[in-house]
Amino acid sequence: MAVKRGERAVFVDKDGTLVEDLPYNVDPSCIKFTDGATDGLRLLADRGFRIFVISNQPGVALGRFSEDALSAVERHISDALQGNGVTLEGFYYCPHLPNGAVARYAVACACRKPGSGLLLQAAREHGLALTRSWMVGDILDDIEAGRRARCRTILIDNGNETEWDLRGERRPEAVAHDLLAAAQIILASTAGGRAEP
Repeated sequence: MAVKRGERAVFVDKDGTLVEDLPYNVDPSCIKFTDGATDGLRLLADRGFRIFVISNQPGVALGRFSEDALSAVERHISDALQGNGVTLEGFYYCPHLPNGAVARYAVACACRKPGSGLLLQAAREHGLALTRSWMVGDILDDIEAGRRARCRTILIDNGNETEWDLRGERRPEAVAHDLLAAAQIILASTAGGRAEP
């Protein structure tokens, strides 16, 4: 299928934003979407936004689970979203951690958020216009990754961010309590309004 250049996307953090944060979980039966997640993503998909997951997965570098286990998680999330009318167009994750236990993953990289490497990769591979796209996440590393990639950003304020250092690229364009509220902000902004600070 030919991809139009410059399409808009919403990049969504996985743990704590799209699904409930259960540390190092790779059991599909324990995956539960956060409140408002499927409704919010369906609103965005219906308005032409392409949906991508962008996630740090240091459990690989720590030896807690394998990349193969993450493939099963991706399939489960993709199938569950499809059942709710949302096509997941990409699942990008960083398996690295500089002080990890598995040598080949214990490296500094450009893909681990707050780096923007995963967003840049998704944009290259899918013909996305990052300046027309949004990054939504529950911690300020997500926001910094999005802003470094020149996306607009929304922080889900659900208690997972504890440091609140809002300097520079860590300041979100808007704050929402869940993905449904974030979707409404995005759509209001797209319709010509401005996101609430």
